Amino acid sequence: MNILLDECVPAPLKQFLANHHVKTASEMGWSSLKNGKLLEASIKEGFDVLLTIDKNIHHQQNIKSLRITVIVFDIARNKVEFFKPLLPKFFSMLDTLQKGKVYIIK
Repeated sequence: MNILLDECVPAPLKQFLANHHVKTASEMGWSSLKNGKLLEASIKEGFDVLLTIDKNIHHQQNIKSLRITVIVFDIARNKVEFFKPLLPKFFSMLDTLQKGKVYIIK
């Protein structure tokens, strides 16, 4: 699975997603892109999933019309320690993810 980490997601999270092709927005040169342009660029580059902590993304963007899945981690701080307890839930969802949907993991 091709996964893009939004710039609000810490890059060290990649080590816990080793079974997937994972890039950060920064690695792609997309640090300055706002959500709409970031989603467009990620779809064009073939990403399947965008991981973010931006809880407003589904209010700001029409995700239903896009060929990507957005996963929002509902965490208090963007530190790897806050993501780690939610990763098993994320991994259990992988086979059922649908493009054009937003999933919130708490």
